[in-house]
Amino acid sequence: MPHASGYFRTTYGQDTRLVDTRTQRVAAGAFICALIALPWLANPFVLDLANQTLLAVVGAVALMLLTGFAGQISLGHAGLMAAGAFCTGILSKELGASIWLTLPASAATGALLGVIFGLPSLRLRGLYLAVSTLALHFIVIYLGHEYETRRGFSTGIVIDPPRVFGWELVDGRAWYVVFLIAAGGTVLIALNWLRSRTGRAWRALHGREAVAEALGIHVPLYKLLAFVASSTLTAMLGCLFAYYRGFVSGEAFSLFLSIQYVAMVIIGGMGSIAGAVMGAVFVTLFPYGIEWLVGLVSEALPEMRGLQNAVFAINYAAFGLVMILFLVFEPQGLAGIWRRVQAYFLMWPFKQKPLSGGGK
Repeated sequence: MPHASGYFRTTYGQDTRLVDTRTQRVAAGAFICALIALPWLANPFVLDLANQTLLAVVGAVALMLLTGFAGQISLGHAGLMAAGAFCTGILSKELGASIWLTLPASAATGALLGVIFGLPSLRLRGLYLAVSTLALHFIVIYLGHEYETRRGFSTGIVIDPPRVFGWELVDGRAWYVVFLIAAGGTVLIALNWLRSRTGRAWRALHGREAVAEALGIHVPLYKLLAFVASSTLTAMLGCLFAYYRGFVSGEAFSLFLSIQYVAMVIIGGMGSIAGAVMGAVFVTLFPYGIEWLVGLVSEALPEMRGLQNAVFAINYAAFGLVMILFLVFEPQGLAGIWRRVQAYFLMWPFKQKPLSGGGK
């Protein structure tokens, strides 16, 4: 009796599993083991890069939910981070609040801002919506600067290290564990949201709002939910960022930071949580890779040592060039490249060839 060839999902339960094949389970297990072993094998510099990357994963996934899935443009990501960070700094400085209070307070602040600045999305679209979210950035930064000035914190708000279950978080390894839990939890929450009714509604909004409304989806409600979900996660990221850096200052949340998170979504691949993770890794490590290459060129060619003085300008130029290249030649981003690599190995050594001559 003939048997089906290939891998087929025959039940709804199989279709909603996050890891459903032996190869995926082995790969996921190896990846988790590598993440656990990293802080014990890495030097302080590499550990700091890993911590920065895990923080970026949280922000990239949050923006991917809003832009990559719900289709709502936002340039206020840095402003939301600043809101969470300033909320943490103010509560810590004025009330001596612990992280168990500042973290939920930052989440509540982000949710409130998500509602306030999500309301324009009910009537605005495209460039107009982007400008309205950009206003969020300038308003939050202005209010933060006003607080710093009036309280005399010219160099920023200094925050004491938080204590979690009696442990003071000062070591890079301890922070790595916290950030790994935060990034892993954010990814799992996002994946489960996308498998729910809310996630399906967001995908429909991204496709076409008129069609989504015709299907019975409450468009205004799910637009606001997208803003609230993304803003809450981003403000919590700002809280963790403030504790990790040990101080809060408006200069840390420039408009370029918002552009970087937009780049993570574009370079990673729109509409993919895995793409958000890959985009966060790429954009976070990209400047350090450019500095390393400039150093190599300066050592190999003494007459090019002047490049080290222009490394920041080179970083900006290279970053813009990479974004343009991805937009023009790889609109599906790193996630699209990864899917093609997977398809190649699944089909190897066979190749798919287009049919010609009427399918002969």
